[in-house]
Amino acid sequence: MKTTLYILLALFAAGARAQRVPADVVQTSQGPLTIQPLQHATLALTWQGKTLYADPDGGDAAFQGIAPPDLILITDIHGDHFNPKTLEAIPATKAIIIVPQAVADKMPEALKAKSIVLNNGKVTSQLGITIEAIPMYNLPETADSKHPKGRGNGYVLTFGDKKVYLSGDTAGIPEMRSLKNIDIAFVCMNLPYTMDVPEAAAAVLDFKPKIVYPYHYRGANGLSDTKQFRKLVQAKNKSIEVRTRNWYPNTTTH
Repeated sequence: MKTTLYILLALFAAGARAQRVPADVVQTSQGPLTIQPLQHATLALTWQGKTLYADPDGGDAAFQGIAPPDLILITDIHGDHFNPKTLEAIPATKAIIIVPQAVADKMPEALKAKSIVLNNGKVTSQLGITIEAIPMYNLPETADSKHPKGRGNGYVLTFGDKKVYLSGDTAGIPEMRSLKNIDIAFVCMNLPYTMDVPEAAAAVLDFKPKIVYPYHYRGANGLSDTKQFRKLVQAKNKSIEVRTRNWYPNTTTH
């Protein structure tokens, strides 16, 4: 019986890896940065032998074949960003976890003990990676906002000479539009939780990353049109490379 179970688990893991899009590699001044899109807001970055998970979700199966994390970043309290069951399932015993205070307040004690609280405007350096927490929030700002200013974090990460921006759940806020020298950006677009495709494209055209990945694009009415996003961006700035990847491998379109 156990043998059958192990075989089934192995087949499931192999299937998950087969559906996963290939990793991308970007050269930095201190070695290659490997970018592995996973699902929705979840991705893995590997640099100088260290692996970073952003917003890990999907249980241990989502990370089969990927090195255990040395560093974990969590942007917000919602389940597609902060999933305690996934954090407990993945082999993360050695990982440093970076979180905003609102996430720390909801953590089990075992996870909280190895976490570093980093709120908007603060900076830390971990494993040779500079991590800056920046705001992420909805516009207009209202009392019942799904993402109020100050609760969650976007992140700007520095790997050697390359800067990577993770938007988290946000509108096209001034803090995003005023970013400088971003090499790689991961930008959300899913109504009614964040922003629509034209707003995301307009924000990207303002801060001009060299490469942008539309991610986190499943909304209340299905998947946002990432082809339209590419069209809007490149119609006004062909030097911005738009990389569309399938962040929803169990769906037929992306």
